[in-house]
Order: sequence, then structure tokens, then C-alpha cells
Amino acid sequence: LLMDGSDEYNYMHCIKLSIVHDLAECIVGDITPTCGVSDGDKHAMEAKAMDDIGNILGDCAAKDQIQALWREYEAGETPEAKLVKDFDKFEMIVQAHEYEQAQGAELQEFFDSTAGKWRTPVGEALAAALYSERGKQ
Repeated sequence: LLMDGSDEYNYMHCIKLSIVHDLAECIVGDITPTCGVSDGDKHAMEAKAMDDIGNILGDCAAKDQIQALWREYEAGETPEAKLVKDFDKFEMIVQAHEYEQAQGAELQEFFDSTAGKWRTPVGEALAAALYSERGKQ
């Protein structure tokens, strides 16, 4: 929703990618950097979950579109996929920041897991603003 009106990104495509990228998590759960699951294993688990979802949907255009969107997000090569991946990482560290504030916890590992992984100027700017706010505590 932050990108509505942007000429750089296809707004509706970003919305679709955002929704579809979490479908596999409905089955496998939210695998975070602290879970000790390799990227390869995470991808395999989520790919199987998406296959299972496809089997439930059967042969229909929606199945094809959902699976294509998921593959696009996973590949992370289109401008929209890069942006949505950045938003996903940003949302994770926003939650970590909120938990730190509310519970006095130290959740640096979540922030460390995003270091140097921003793919867009938008993601970098949002992260920089949060790091700055976090540093003022």
C-alpha cells in the first residue's frame, strides 16, 4: 500500500505478490532466521506447500497465476519481487523492534539477518529510518 501511485512499481502486482508469498507459510509456518532452517530446506518445504495448494485448487487459471506469482517472488528478479522481499524483511525488523520496546528483549539477530540484503532504495531508506529510531533508545 505504501507504493500506491508510484510510477516505478506496478502497484497491483505488488499487492498480489505480497498476498501469495505468504501462502506457503500457512502450511509450513513462518520460518525466521533464528529457526536454524537452511534457505534450501525452507524453499523445498514452501515449494511442496505450494504444490499441495495447487493440488487443492485443481486445474484452473487461479492456480497457475498463484504459482507463477510465488515463483516470481522466490526468484526475486523483477522490480516488484525485489520490493516485496524488502517489505517482508522490513516488516520482520519492525516487529522485532516492537518486541524489543515492549518486552525489553535483545533481538539483534533479526536485524543482523537483513544487513546488506536490501534490494531497493525504498527498502534501504525504510531500514535506515528504523535503525536510526532504534539507535535513539
